[in-house]
Amino acid sequence: MMDRVPRLLMEVLTEPQRGGESLLGSIKIAVLPIAKVFTMCFLGFLMASKYVNILPANGRKLLNGLVFSLLLPCLIFSQLGQAITYEKLLQWWFIPVNIVIATISGSIIGCIVASIVRPPYPYFKFTVVQIGIGNIGNVPLVLIAALCRDKSNPFGDYEICSRDGNAYISFGQWVGAIVLYTYVFNMLKPPREGTFDVQDANLPIKNPNRDGTQSHLVASSPEQVPLLTTDIAPADSSGSKKGKVKEFFNFLYEKLKLKQIIQPPIIASVLAIIIGCVPILRRQVFTSDAPLYFFTDSCLILGDAMIPCILLALGGNLVDGPGPGSSKLGLRTTAAIVFGRLVLVPPTGLGIVMLADKLGFLPAGDKMFRFVLLLQHTMPTSVLSGAVANLRGCGKEAAAVLFWVHIFAIFSMAGWIILYLNILF
Repeated sequence: MMDRVPRLLMEVLTEPQRGGESLLGSIKIAVLPIAKVFTMCFLGFLMASKYVNILPANGRKLLNGLVFSLLLPCLIFSQLGQAITYEKLLQWWFIPVNIVIATISGSIIGCIVASIVRPPYPYFKFTVVQIGIGNIGNVPLVLIAALCRDKSNPFGDYEICSRDGNAYISFGQWVGAIVLYTYVFNMLKPPREGTFDVQDANLPIKNPNRDGTQSHLVASSPEQVPLLTTDIAPADSSGSKKGKVKEFFNFLYEKLKLKQIIQPPIIASVLAIIIGCVPILRRQVFTSDAPLYFFTDSCLILGDAMIPCILLALGGNLVDGPGPGSSKLGLRTTAAIVFGRLVLVPPTGLGIVMLADKLGFLPAGDKMFRFVLLLQHTMPTSVLSGAVANLRGCGKEAAAVLFWVHIFAIFSMAGWIILYLNILF
């Protein structure tokens, strides 16, 4: 009897499932990319540790800037531009829609979790955002690169697998940036006290002044400084129409946060879409015999360096640990964010993608397309949301959440990828 249990277990693990892949093979395909990511992150952690110290905080900051300003835009421009056409643009419409739906559904789950856990004041909206906003850029690109590099991957040839996967992920970058610098930026607005450093955790959410007038808050946060200051012109001043139009556009520019939205990855995405969808321009830039293909090839070479650089920087950032932000949030709130983001959000996303597939919204037979849509619901909290939180004065708390979410994401992503591969194949 005891001999039959290991034999039965081995038969279950090695028996071919749908798509001809055994359960053990599916686990290997899913776990290997995570193992590669973990290895490169560990090397970054080692390089940033006090024992080696060749990747200090300033070096990691410069490396992050290099990735964001050069390497990531090059990867997006070359991969997305080569893959997209006008016909594919019409077929891929659900990718940005899926990101918006993921934000809405994740925020609803975050609101429910925050209502149950009741995080300390003023971190209710912070908790909602940390659960609702996932990483739709860097981490999925890393996973796709690691997955496609394996010869036994179920998506086929490495070049096609990598090109299509990177193109699908890059196509949604612009939507993610708009969501971050509009929705997230406003959700993380400091409380009435003007800062997140509130001493009394039991303060009410609303604390109006007794005299009914608005007090002048000390500008302890950069967000208290008005985005646009205008001098009141005298009544008899005859301002020109040109000046008024310029003032209006300046106001619009500041209010819509266009400076934050128009970032190098977004510019690269827009250029790739425009050039890729116009046949004349496409033949000049993206085809192998194009006169300007040397520029595309240079971008491909630089783009290949994005994956190791971002992972080294990410691993190096973990060397400081969760920092003082954990004590402000508390163990209960931090655990709730990790559980909500990594356990509750993915099955909701799975239901959304399967419903969209049933309704015929997705390209027929494109497994990679569906896999990328599922990844958008499965990733840990967005790193860029931490940058926005830093602008709003709660960067330490966001750093603590990012630390713990990425630690536990190593295990959760492996489990969800195994499930997705078994469903798709």
